[in-house]
Amino acid sequence: MNKLNYLTIIGLLVVAFVGTTKSYAQAFEGLDDVPHDISYYRETRVTPPLVKVLYGRPSRENQEVFGNLVPYGEIWRAGYNEATEVKFYKDVQFGTKTVAAGTYVLLAIPGEKEWEIILSSNLDVWGAFQYNPTFDVARVTVPVRRSEPLETLSISFKKKQQAYIEMIIGWDATRVKIPLKFSEESYLAHTDIDN
Repeated sequence: MNKLNYLTIIGLLVVAFVGTTKSYAQAFEGLDDVPHDISYYRETRVTPPLVKVLYGRPSRENQEVFGNLVPYGEIWRAGYNEATEVKFYKDVQFGTKTVAAGTYVLLAIPGEKEWEIILSSNLDVWGAFQYNPTFDVARVTVPVRRSEPLETLSISFKKKQQAYIEMIIGWDATRVKIPLKFSEESYLAHTDIDN
């Protein structure tokens, strides 16, 4: 085999190898403009969680949010991008209904004076576009409160009494508090770190 044929074959192998490597390389998308966050409720830092919320955290960018970016009277994902998901590690009373431990989509219909909060069993959905009321597990109506403006949507928890907590959604000057009540036995068994 002459030197020219040898170099041609080597050249073709290199091109084939580089082309194959590039075609199988992983293509990663850029970062989302809106970050996701997780909010937990735990009785202490060492006890297992009772509730976990996974949600997109948009910023208002100095715009009025409710009645503007998020219209009144329309279903909203209570976050951004994927629908907000809430996981209850124990059965919980959501409004007047007992909801089994599990993962649900958290949706809202914001209003000027009150919001309707919805738990849906239709998981892994983008936004509220696929909302279907046949998947509703529970609904509760909560009043709107006003507070200092928050630039970024936030969800947190506040203990009210033993076994009774509030999930608080806050963005711009709006706050809503969603009551969650666990059975005394379930709550105490879950927060007792000696067991």
